[in-house]
Amino acid sequence: MSYHSLYYHIIFSTKNRNTYLDDAQLEEMYKYMSGVIKSMKAKLFLVNGPSDHVHIALSMSPDVSISDCARTIKANTSRWIHERFEGLRDFAWQEGYSAFSVSKSNIQSVTKYIQNQREHHKTISFEEELKSFLKKHHIEYNPKYFPG
Repeated sequence: MSYHSLYYHIIFSTKNRNTYLDDAQLEEMYKYMSGVIKSMKAKLFLVNGPSDHVHIALSMSPDVSISDCARTIKANTSRWIHERFEGLRDFAWQEGYSAFSVSKSNIQSVTKYIQNQREHHKTISFEEELKSFLKKHHIEYNPKYFPG
């Protein structure tokens, strides 16, 4: 018997931080993402974000790597968006993703943070937010990926 407690906060953005989707399309995409995540036998707590990036709080089985999870979510939603929204054939996600481990005792506060994303980004840019997460988790990053 194996036991695990694997909770994550995953973040990735649209290519070049482009804003492709309106609010209604975003909500549809989040519902679709929910299905993709459930198909990987993961438990979704929340997916949300403004139109240029997405935050996902979930718990996963150790049978799926975090990189496979992010790749599967991005590939499936890209294909779905191209099929679902005729005018969005150029939609793309950025290469890569960010993932942070979360303790079970902290998943509720992460979910609350994700829930308030649109309000949060009225005062802070995606780049500032991501740099803050990287610093908080002591992850070195290349400043060339953060213009401005």
